[in-house]
Amino acid sequence: MSDLAHPLLPRSVPLLADGTGALQVGGVDTADGVRVLPGDDGVRNLLRGLDGRRSERAVVADAAREGLPPAAVRSLLHGLRSAGLLLDVEPADLLAADAGPAAQARTAAELPAAAAGAGTGWRGRRSAAVVVEGATRVGTPLAAVLAASGIGRVSVRDTGLTAAADAVVGGLTAADEGRPRSLAAADAVRRASPLTDLRPLPHGAGADVVVLARPWAASDPLVAGLQRAGVPHLVATVRGQTGVVGPFVVPGSTSCLRCADLHRRDADPRWPGFAAQLTAGEAPPSGATVTCLLTAVTAAVQVLAFLDGASAPAAVGATLEFSPPQLLPRVRRWPVHPGCGCGALSDDAPEESVGARAAGQGQ
Repeated sequence: MSDLAHPLLPRSVPLLADGTGALQVGGVDTADGVRVLPGDDGVRNLLRGLDGRRSERAVVADAAREGLPPAAVRSLLHGLRSAGLLLDVEPADLLAADAGPAAQARTAAELPAAAAGAGTGWRGRRSAAVVVEGATRVGTPLAAVLAASGIGRVSVRDTGLTAAADAVVGGLTAADEGRPRSLAAADAVRRASPLTDLRPLPHGAGADVVVLARPWAASDPLVAGLQRAGVPHLVATVRGQTGVVGPFVVPGSTSCLRCADLHRRDADPRWPGFAAQLTAGEAPPSGATVTCLLTAVTAAVQVLAFLDGASAPAAVGATLEFSPPQLLPRVRRWPVHPGCGCGALSDDAPEESVGARAAGQGQ
């Protein structure tokens, strides 16, 4: 590992005295741990000082001034990395963090997850813009989760007024009844992440991802525009009592929402008529709170996986569906439809193409 790497030991990793003079670093749950001997205050201070703000060269030099042998320090850092306990933070990630003690505390809790993959890390999240279409019982909590996870710009679009049934944990509140849903949703996001940019995107600017949080968004005319513009988009909603996440569409690389509609039509010729009726008016709020929140969090995982560039979202070419009471995910596949003409690549290796697209967007 280069001397210029910036090692980070998350504050959540426990440092435990084992009663023999050694220090147990992690290893109390499913992760591996490292036993350090001696586990004196000097070693403990060294470990708690691994906040990612210093290069490894500086860490070793500072430890040497405190009387710790450089070779022993390097060996300890290597052991922690091998156990998966130590992360290496890019200096650009630290520059992308908001200033101030409160913002730094929030970043410290979120950054390890962003830095764990091989993608763009925290700076990629901070530079990303996500639009959520629909301040629903899924859309608003989802927007709040994305903002709290480090997404720099989160805009919620909705032209309606808040109704009593729109209230949900982490989203709109009972006190918002009668207010424009877009403003109430902005307040919900601000509560989760005060420094997130909530402004609508400038005219002509494209979002990195658009999340469609209305019940039958797959048939929405908006979808065709997103497909033509090449904007990645994801469905995240509750239909009746079932939470639905996906498909995640990367135009030109994956099957699209029209592919899924055509598969539905093949299975039931009446589907186009049903779809027209379902999208004719605004659907009432639906779904139990736990279903809405599980759907929102699952959708957030898909968006973050794409933006981080570390892996393809599980919802590519598929829907993840959650039905009470167990809410265990059911996966339904929606391959490229031969009659669609969306220009998607073959289904042979969608994950590779999507991963490359995500990594490219973060650069």
